[in-house]
Order: sequence, then structure tokens, then C-alpha cells
Amino acid sequence: MNAVTAAAPPTAPRTAEPAILVSGLVKTFGRTRALDGLDLRVATGEVHGFLGPNGAGKSTTLRILLGLLRADTGTARLLGSDPWADAVALHRRLAYVPGDVELWPNLTGGEAIDLLARLRSGHSGARGGVDPRRRDELIERFGLDPTKKGRTYSKGNRQKVAIIAALASDAELLLLDEPTAGLDPLMEVVFQDVVLQAKEAGRTVLLSSHILAQVEKLCDRVSIIRLGRTVQSGSLGELRHLTRTTIEAETDGPLTGLAELPGVHGLRTEGGRVHFAVDGAHLDEAVRRLGTLGVRSLVSHPPTLEELMLRHYGDELPELAGLSGTGEDAAPAARGPAAQGPAAQGPVAHGEASDGAAGDGTSADGSTARGDERGRA
Repeated sequence: MNAVTAAAPPTAPRTAEPAILVSGLVKTFGRTRALDGLDLRVATGEVHGFLGPNGAGKSTTLRILLGLLRADTGTARLLGSDPWADAVALHRRLAYVPGDVELWPNLTGGEAIDLLARLRSGHSGARGGVDPRRRDELIERFGLDPTKKGRTYSKGNRQKVAIIAALASDAELLLLDEPTAGLDPLMEVVFQDVVLQAKEAGRTVLLSSHILAQVEKLCDRVSIIRLGRTVQSGSLGELRHLTRTTIEAETDGPLTGLAELPGVHGLRTEGGRVHFAVDGAHLDEAVRRLGTLGVRSLVSHPPTLEELMLRHYGDELPELAGLSGTGEDAAPAARGPAAQGPAAQGPVAHGEASDGAAGDGTSADGSTARGDERGRA
């Protein structure tokens, strides 16, 4: 595979208004409260990580942003518009990649990419269509054979079709829900490169992912959700400052006075070496104390994103396991080719969870067919 750099899309205009603004969002399915006052703010032009385990409410939130579900209470604004009332117009300005894409079985990959572009741009030639040169470059970078029929593609290649269709478009907003599920590590690197190019072009990305290394590399800010609520949001630097840093050091002098310092946890000493964790607010004091002991070597490990996640979820794994089969993982998603509806006709693409949205289908470009939920509005 030749190393071809995909051309960046035209730079999207930056505005003070956030691309996504969600406040107090509540959504229930029967007695299950999938969203419980969720807040989310994604600035225009940033890559924002949306993190949480299955059942936390990520896919429910994305379906509300796509106009597939209507929130019980709260507000959601997408590119300055209401995602429920203005879904068709918004879908021409965004691209959506779910975690489990299904394509038309008798269309080739290239035909599917072109059709998704036409579904997004509509008959008016509105923005959202695919740049042919950028499409071809992305096809080469991802190593996709666009002449093969959709029914012959592996899961990874189906994901590539949706990723290429989204990233080759000039959509202002990319909603990515576990987009690299099924891709090998080499293609993961390519994906990260092209997402960073999209960011440099001023496009906005909301990335829901379980690959924490991917989020650390790509995201400017992250939001961690727990049981339908946002429990922490900010840049990785800001979040790391709120948690503990691990220190390993070797000193000349005796290791005294460290255990009494505020914010020091798990202190262990062995010979002239010491290992401990310290709260971000007290890191400076701990380092100064080490300096008085004659430091010979020092290694500092900032908290990883995994550690930040475990801070919120490590104590409730049994509770999360009990969520299986309820809420956003409860009802089966609409499956099969060509979901029919007023907004678009296209292949059904499935995210990480069905969210209880009976009768709703989502096509790989974000165009949707709304069933029971729309009928109840």
C-alpha cells in the first residue's frame, strides 16, 4: 500500500457557538432511566472523546443527536439547530459512523460510498457530498478494494466504507461511535491520521470509543459519563490534575517525612527507593520534599485515561454488569438492508447499543428512518 496523504477538506468556519450543546438530557425506557440529566458541550473544531462503558448512555445520547430519539426533558442543540425538528437538514451537515455497519449486499464498496454521498447532499447539491479525489486517496490509504460487493466484505472492510464516506465528505460534524471496531492496528494508525487532518481543517468530531489510547492521541477534551450523567469533563491535562500521579524515586538520604505529607498515598520504600502516588494538588510539595533528600533518579507517571476511567467505574463493576439487558442495551435494533423511512433509504448501520429505539434504522452516513419513536411525538 502506497503512503498517500489524503487531501484535507475545505476548512470549516470556526464560530463561538459550540457544535454540540446538551443540557439536562433525560431519556427513559419504561422504568429504566438511560439518561439522567446528562450535560455535554463540544466546541466547534475540536475532537471530543465521549467515554463510558456499555449501558452508560453514550448510544442513547448519539441517537438523540441524530434525531432518532426524542428526549423526555432537557435540551439538545446540534450545529445551532434542534436535532429532532431539523434532522433532515442537519444530516446534510454531519456524517455518522457506527460500530457495526451493514451495506447493500449487491452494491460495491465504491458504489456504496457514492450513494451515501448522494443521500447526504440530496438533490439540491447542499454541502455534505464526497470529494472524488479525497475519496480515492482515502480508499488507497485504508487499503479498500472498492470493486467488491458489500456482501463479500469483512466487518473491518464494512467499517472502512463508512469511515471513508464520512471523512471524504465536507460534513462539518463527524459523529463516530466505535468507528474502528474490526480494524487492524495498521488501519487504526491511518484512522488516527485522517481524523487529525479533519481536525486541522476545522471540522468537529465527537468520538465514542473504548480504545483509550486512541482517545488520548486524538481528543482535545473528554467527557466521562456514568449511569446517564456526565461525571467529569475537560482536557486530559485538566482531568489528570484532579487525580493522582505516580512517583518512583531513588534518593541519597533517608526516606523520611514523605508519609506525613498531604495527598500522598500507597507509600512503599525499599532500600533507597520510594514509590508512591500523590494527588495533583499536592504534587509540587511532594517533589520539593524529595529534593531535600538528594534525588539520584526520579520517574513520574501521569495518570492514564484508563486510570481516570477506573476512578469512576472501578468500584461498581457488579452494578454495571447488572445493567445488561436493560436500558440502552435492551431492545433489538432494526436490522437488514435498506431501512425505509421519510429521511432516507439506505443500509442499516448499528452502533454499540440499540437504546430501545424500536423500528428506527440508521444509515452509515447519518441519514435516518424514524419509526415508533417519531410516531409517538
